[in-house]
Amino acid sequence: MGVPITLPAGSTIGKSYEYGLDVNLGTFGSPIWQPFRRISGFQPSPTPTTQDAQTYDDYGATNSDVTGWSWTLAFLAQVNRSITTGLYLPEVEYLNARTRPSAKGEAAVADVRWYHKPEVGVANPTDAGRGFCTVAYTRQNTGPGGEIEQLAYTLTGKGAYTEIANPFTVVNPSAPVITSILPSGRGAGGAVTITGVGFQGATAVKFAATDAAAFVVVNDSTIVATLPAGSAGSVNVTVVTPVGTSNAVAYTRT
Repeated sequence: MGVPITLPAGSTIGKSYEYGLDVNLGTFGSPIWQPFRRISGFQPSPTPTTQDAQTYDDYGATNSDVTGWSWTLAFLAQVNRSITTGLYLPEVEYLNARTRPSAKGEAAVADVRWYHKPEVGVANPTDAGRGFCTVAYTRQNTGPGGEIEQLAYTLTGKGAYTEIANPFTVVNPSAPVITSILPSGRGAGGAVTITGVGFQGATAVKFAATDAAAFVVVNDSTIVATLPAGSAGSVNVTVVTPVGTSNAVAYTRT
């Protein structure tokens, strides 16, 4: 039996969805980076340009030098449009404008950047690039069954792309925070509204060590909880999520 190969401590396996793509709605010097929403299947493809460098010293073996790099980006995008104007999202409109019959020369060139975008942890600082490209797309999901409208884009680089510092900053989720519990003076079976932040995905609401009789996470900042049985007086209330346990806030019950 082989010896298992271990990974370095603190490492995590990468996910297929951990990439981001932005288009520049501004100028090159004063960019306005618009994230491309609802993408999937993001596939960067750097391709070497080579030149034959074979000599007698190679004894008949091939020998090629890399003289440059071409690149393409391919991805799918779900198409969302405004029901009042009919226009696509601005990032979709930006790329599609580069494919119109009138789009020639610089009018057919897009300015984009792409980067490693992890779910948790620090982004790879060197896995990011920016470049000019031309645009082509095909419409996917064209069947009669009402499929989600989707475009398949191919961005073809004009010259080499520029290596840039990764612009993505991971905001790691933090433990929930309770700011208030109202109204006061409720007894067993009574409902209270807990406000704060970080409640999404809450797994428990505790009155001291006792779980709430029931609770509903209304949104990230609001929980409605039913008080469990217990003695009248002050009791510390906490909210538990997969990230951690909130601060304890005293609640006076009857």
